[in-house]
Amino acid sequence: MFIPIRDDQPTIRTPHLTIGLILINTVVFLYTRTLGVQGYESALVYFGYIPHVVLEPGAYSDVPAWIYATPITSMFLHGGWMHLIGNMLFLWIYGNNIEDYFGPIRFLLFYLISGLAAIALYTVFNTDSQVPLVGASGAIAGVMGAY
Repeated sequence: MFIPIRDDQPTIRTPHLTIGLILINTVVFLYTRTLGVQGYESALVYFGYIPHVVLEPGAYSDVPAWIYATPITSMFLHGGWMHLIGNMLFLWIYGNNIEDYFGPIRFLLFYLISGLAAIALYTVFNTDSQVPLVGASGAIAGVMGAY
């Protein structure tokens, strides 16, 4: 498996947004882990993206009010330590260069749109899935593609 440790592309600006995204993802993960096993799993279900629930909310009795925000909230949840560490490592190595090129505002928009595009593609092929989709992998895949 390919695991990068650094790149050789210098940056001009400090990647404040990339650092912020890494911190937000880490803080959210650490917070959800403090909820215990049941609380952690509940957070994944309530804030993770579940295609079938979003596409057919009437089929469920306790759909949260923020159901249509879950494509965004799911990008800040992770399924475990290795999921978080892997995503944040790739975000750090590749995100700083893309943020340097785009600037922080356009980078944030690109990051979120990449994540939403990945979720939309997942939904097309998994409309009946009742398993929460979590993680920043789709957004980071977009960043890697831009790199």
